[in-house]
Amino acid sequence: MGLLNQTVVVLNSTEVAKEAMVAKYLSISTRKLPKSLSVISRDKSMIALSDFGDFHKTAKRNLMLGMLGFSAQKQSRHTRDTMVSNMLSTLHELVADDPQAALNFRNVFRDELFRLSMIESLGEDVSSVFVDEFGRDISKEEIYNLIVEDMMKCAIEVDWRDFFPYLGWVPNKSFEERVHSTVGRRNAVMQAIFNKQKERIARGETRMSYLDFLLASESTLTDEQVTLLVWEAVIEAADTTLVTAEWAMYELAKNPEKQERLYQEIREVCGDEAVTEEHLRRLPYLNAVFHETLRRHSAVPLLPPRFVHEDTILAGYDIPAGTEMIVNVYGCNMNDEEWDSPHEWAPERFLDGRFKEENMYKTLAFGAGRRVCAGAMLATTISCISIARFVQEFGWRLRDGDEDNVDTVQLTAYKLHPLQVHLTPREKIV
Repeated sequence: MGLLNQTVVVLNSTEVAKEAMVAKYLSISTRKLPKSLSVISRDKSMIALSDFGDFHKTAKRNLMLGMLGFSAQKQSRHTRDTMVSNMLSTLHELVADDPQAALNFRNVFRDELFRLSMIESLGEDVSSVFVDEFGRDISKEEIYNLIVEDMMKCAIEVDWRDFFPYLGWVPNKSFEERVHSTVGRRNAVMQAIFNKQKERIARGETRMSYLDFLLASESTLTDEQVTLLVWEAVIEAADTTLVTAEWAMYELAKNPEKQERLYQEIREVCGDEAVTEEHLRRLPYLNAVFHETLRRHSAVPLLPPRFVHEDTILAGYDIPAGTEMIVNVYGCNMNDEEWDSPHEWAPERFLDGRFKEENMYKTLAFGAGRRVCAGAMLATTISCISIARFVQEFGWRLRDGDEDNVDTVQLTAYKLHPLQVHLTPREKIV
């Protein structure tokens, strides 16, 4: 489609999207960001929003070494186990307090996931911090709101000048004030947290965290750059995994026969033992539940736009340089030419032999090619072990009347209405 003098191509086919992101990557590797994301990322100074170049490659390599790679994840195993254990304990306590009441799943999962993201990114579960700009201590809940919740809302702020670039010189004060004030509060909180952790490290209290790794490495990054990269790790770990887990438990609670199939698979593989990460590869239906949730409820429905910087051919069509390209992940996953009954949530579709087990990118949820999501392994592990343990410990049922609560909100596909469920404890797990 054309927007004034700007040509925009929207990709709604998985195969064409993969061609663009893999085979034609070198022609379509530049990010085209709206003004809100440009401000948030300090002009592409984040891994996910940067152009593919030396900064992107170095920063992504550091992220893998310091937090998301196999070795780093092996060392943080205990933190993930604690997260799952804490969530189960909280759920059991809530059920014991009022067995007939529906409970808010999001609150439980969000709090523990944020705790995990803080520990892995910063080395500490920060419960409060003094922020000079605010002149007071702020609580963990306020920290979450300011660096996660508010920033996700800020990311979808619309500046009409993005659609009329030739009018970019015209002020848009209301937009600028909203975005810059929100980003300013994030910067103040992250700077306060960063300073507190630098004091810890200066005392010789080093820990296994992304921040510790960046500060110990011989890099030319400024403190401002390090702070932004660590914030990126926090928000990305604390957001999309929550979205996927909540939708998965919604679907399992809504479809008791599929929930029972998953429970029986867990029983056959694990017996009376608690599911561990070592069991995950032996649970194909669990894997199918995860991937079908990514397909049906794409956590990031639209990937950040890319800019075609040289003439290329895509799906047989000539695409001129200067074209803006958007991958519509939701559209790809709802394409009835590529998926049977795409609006149905049917994990069984991933067990028919069409997909290899190791193919992590069958739904484009993690992107593809050189820009594939660095956190794919961690997100998959956390989501799958959590879903498995939730089903192993409890029977899940939606609150009456919530079967059709499928509206979404924000940049990622948050459920508009938090998941409310009734839980029934199962037999005691060893």
